[in-house]
Amino acid sequence: MSSFPQMRMRRLRRTEAMRALVRETQVEIGDLIYPLFVVEGSQAKQEIASMPGIYRYSNDLLPGEGEDIAKLGIPAVILFGIPEKKDEVGSSAYDPEGVIQQAIRTIKKTTPELLVVTDVCLCEYTSHGHCGVVVDGYVDNDKTLELLARTALSYAEAGADVVAPSDMMDGRVKAIRQALDKNGFQDTPILAYAAKYASAFYGPFREAAESTPQFGDRRSYQMDPPNWREALREVEQDIAEGADMVMVKPALPYLDVIRRVRDTFNYPLAAYSVSGEYAMVKAAAQQGWLDERRIVLETLTAIKRAGADIIITYYARDAARWLSSI
Repeated sequence: MSSFPQMRMRRLRRTEAMRALVRETQVEIGDLIYPLFVVEGSQAKQEIASMPGIYRYSNDLLPGEGEDIAKLGIPAVILFGIPEKKDEVGSSAYDPEGVIQQAIRTIKKTTPELLVVTDVCLCEYTSHGHCGVVVDGYVDNDKTLELLARTALSYAEAGADVVAPSDMMDGRVKAIRQALDKNGFQDTPILAYAAKYASAFYGPFREAAESTPQFGDRRSYQMDPPNWREALREVEQDIAEGADMVMVKPALPYLDVIRRVRDTFNYPLAAYSVSGEYAMVKAAAQQGWLDERRIVLETLTAIKRAGADIIITYYARDAARWLSSI
């Protein structure tokens, strides 16, 4: 290999046109999914204090939001519901007239071009805030599976394009796949939160979704942050059970895991840039400590460079505007 001065790496960095020509990783608007929080009631647009610029919307406001998202070129939304009624078994999650079921129908009617992904979990719907059925103070894995399958099926029946189980119960992908197939939804794909860590980065989301556990924590079912080999086993298991796409969550603190999953499995890979990631950047930007646009685009590029095909981010709308202006 030639060395300096024959080789000058800076030759390919001199101008923006040159840098763009040799750029290895490019984030595109079509890579993004925008999360939407949906509440019951009407004319409700509630800003989330720890996530400035992010709101909870009532169903009647979704047509306008969906239209704006679609016009930006963002291909998909992922829905999270905040019901008025919560109980021990999260029955509002699988109510055919539940907050998410109604939201799916509204979005598919008004902006059918948007893909609707539905988060499948019970934490927003249970009175105790855990992701499954609690028996003697412990989340019972197997008793939870039937309810998750019922929830996923109800979303598919309402018109969801993709169901995305995030609960981290063992066997939930298989239970959901069987329920979908048995009821004529063989073509509904599953995006599995395959490697979801018990992270401290979820705090703002729990405020937004009103899903903070009323006792204990979720470390008995979400993954232990130091582990990456276990993540590969989780992904492998979900694929074996019928997952069509897999996810790593959070994104930025787990770029190494994203890379290892990408190198190991030839499946579509999503990464969820979670609420804590958004809140940190937003707070620093509001203080004038960093350039929000540059930081967000750099972060999204890092996530894609690590191997993600799909990025779920609260910055999707802003990123779409910024990317379209580059």
